[in-house]
Amino acid sequence: MSEKMARIRSIHIAGFDVAHVIHRHGLSDKSAYEVEAALMDAYPGITNIMSGHGSGDVGAMHSSEIIKKYSAETAKFEHKALIISVNRSSLDNSLYEAIRYAWRLNKKKASEAEIILANVQGVIVGAFTAEEWLEATAENFPGRETVEGRYGFVGHEASIDLQKLYVSKRTPDEFRKKGASNPIRYTW
Repeated sequence: MSEKMARIRSIHIAGFDVAHVIHRHGLSDKSAYEVEAALMDAYPGITNIMSGHGSGDVGAMHSSEIIKKYSAETAKFEHKALIISVNRSSLDNSLYEAIRYAWRLNKKKASEAEIILANVQGVIVGAFTAEEWLEATAENFPGRETVEGRYGFVGHEASIDLQKLYVSKRTPDEFRKKGASNPIRYTW
């Protein structure tokens, strides 16, 4: 049973009915996506599998995060950088653990990257170097589940010099395509 159906069932068992509330109607598709995303951000307990349209870049943020994001200098890439977008909820563990596993990407091309950059809502928050890309298996990454067709890397935090070049900088717009669902971007 899906999480959504389980939630509906528990509401019925508690003696209640599921209410259908239309917050806005008669909207253009663009406006409807914005309202949907805002409501999904406002009600984090809902059971939607996907986050709201555009939530990764313009979703709910603390005011200080917004100021940091828009006042940050835009990164200028001097290295072959692989940018991986992660959401804040995946940062429950260390940033390294969130960024290194399990991505659908071109292993050969990823191996050419000189630096791996962690991107959260348009800002680079971490820089790593990969020593090796491996299939995302429990054998290669103990304590993790095997994820077919995906890869992860073994590496370490980038040097201080590389971090200074990229961390806390904005990811250039050309590498943050609106509505794109693939979290992987290559700068070369």
